Amino acid sequence: MFSAYIDMIRIRFLMMLAYRVNYYSGIIIYAINIGAYYFLWKAIYGANETLGEFTVLQMTTYVAVSWMARAFYFNNLDREIANEIKDGSVAVQLTKPYPYLIFKMMQGLGEGLFRLLLFSVPGMVIVTLIFQIELPTQFDVWLIFMVMIFFSFLINSQINLLTGMFAFFVENNEGLMRFKRIAVDLFSGLIIPISFFPGWAKGVLEWLPFQAITYLPASVFTRRVVGDAIYNAFIVQVIWFLFLSIPIYVIWKMARRRLVVQGG
Repeated sequence: MFSAYIDMIRIRFLMMLAYRVNYYSGIIIYAINIGAYYFLWKAIYGANETLGEFTVLQMTTYVAVSWMARAFYFNNLDREIANEIKDGSVAVQLTKPYPYLIFKMMQGLGEGLFRLLLFSVPGMVIVTLIFQIELPTQFDVWLIFMVMIFFSFLINSQINLLTGMFAFFVENNEGLMRFKRIAVDLFSGLIIPISFFPGWAKGVLEWLPFQAITYLPASVFTRRVVGDAIYNAFIVQVIWFLFLSIPIYVIWKMARRRLVVQGG
């Protein structure tokens, strides 16, 4: 079974490799996004050295690494699942000898690995040549960051699975998927670091899974989180991964029963 999962990852990786125009255009789009936010934050800081607990250099580094990490953890599993539910092909998938949701996760991982190796890494090299950012020199920081963005992928994918499965219960979940994408980008700290939110908002976001997707890994990378706080941040990710597995299991069981009833 493990070899089958490896094949799922490999097939999606090769599929992504076939669409090279999307690959090259993606690098350009992300470079433009990073450049836009880079100059925006430089203008916001002005003559100030520190804002929202970030130095100027930490902020520019945060922007670059957050967008490059997004290239790895981002996927459209929710839309894929919703489309397969709408056209009925999910019924065929359920007859296959592997768990459907794990199959979708492996597809997302294959896409993420493609983006990481052929998009994030070369993109980060290009960004460091154009913009002023500071990369950590400690190997352990890079190691924990890579582990944390893997959990970012898992948590983001779990949210996508939950969003996609709602297509079993509603006729059209397009609005929910759009809201989810905006919520993840905003509340994860991708657009605005969570430390810039008002105190009451930060308190609320600490009880939501979004910070575990972008804000915590990027804070470790920029050395805003050091020492034992790094492991505390990682534990938050693990807890959310385990917690989100519960509603996924429950909703999937409900969805399968609903599919059987609809199928007669």
